[in-house]
Amino acid sequence: MSRPGPEIPPLSVTDAQRAVLEGWLRRRSTAQALAQRSRIVLECADGRSIMEVSRRLRIAPDTVRTWRRRFLEHGLDGLCDEPWPGVPRKITDADVERVIVRTLEEKPKNATHWSTRSMAAATGMSQSTVSRIWRAFALAPHRSQTFKLSTDPFFIDKVRDVVGLYLDPPEKALVLCVDEKSQIQALDRSQPVLPMMPGVPERRSHDYIRAGTTTLFAALEVATGKVIGSLHRRHRAVDKEVPASLQVHLILDNYATHKTPDVKKWLLAHPRFHLHFTPTSASWLNLVERWFAELTQKKLKRGVHRSVQALERDIRAWLTDWNEQPRPFVWTKTADEILDKVAAYCHRISDSGH
Repeated sequence: MSRPGPEIPPLSVTDAQRAVLEGWLRRRSTAQALAQRSRIVLECADGRSIMEVSRRLRIAPDTVRTWRRRFLEHGLDGLCDEPWPGVPRKITDADVERVIVRTLEEKPKNATHWSTRSMAAATGMSQSTVSRIWRAFALAPHRSQTFKLSTDPFFIDKVRDVVGLYLDPPEKALVLCVDEKSQIQALDRSQPVLPMMPGVPERRSHDYIRAGTTTLFAALEVATGKVIGSLHRRHRAVDKEVPASLQVHLILDNYATHKTPDVKKWLLAHPRFHLHFTPTSASWLNLVERWFAELTQKKLKRGVHRSVQALERDIRAWLTDWNEQPRPFVWTKTADEILDKVAAYCHRISDSGH
């Protein structure tokens, strides 16, 4: 018979400790590691379990246990890194903070971001010292990422609707993810492609000749992975391919072209078709985008086509080959998990903006 595990002591914070922890979260110059530890303590202080905090912050349960225990034993001091034994440091905490604050809150006069050399010149430290400080606090001024947040007022409702179709599709119905991949370019390299040899990768010229473009319309069947595709935007292709006895649920983007009078008239004449729109600026929610990524990576990215007709032949051949052994993409996250992740990301964006 199994025995119960050790009882976990409750964690509580005083008003003064909470003020300090929330201040570390709001301050832009706080290191990521310290901000994460502060968030762990605050989450635990709100009564959440270790596993719940681990899931909400997307970190390992052992990490939550470690900093929870350190706070219980040493308070706020326990969240700071312990000094390493050995030779006394020549760089003080004030020097480290000066580099961090300058990295996060200032820019060099002649550039958009700091380099180790420019920061070393500005602070009087060595380049290797600046590099070590940046690595210790996970700072990388040379890196940049883009993001796009949906402003759709019905974002939550649409996420639940679309994910519900993925995880619990209706009976006697097909769920199809529909979209178009526009402006597919027929590219021919300016020089012949040199084949791969032992020790030498395949080589191709960086410049190319553009022969034209085409557009692929595709409908991915969620259950089987089969794709209905057309290189001419004829939406009736789906109607011809799907058995008349089945209801059809179409997941598609929120563009106005799907809501024109002609489309509405067609839907009235075909009542078995039901439209489900992804939120604005949320094409990642449409599974057919994952199939487009396969097509791009395995056929288009390194393909050489001297004409649009050659490009279209290759796409049709690849589509036929795919449908001989279709592979469905399995959606694993629930709507609640997606919305929690989006909320956490928005929270981080909001914190970094203070």
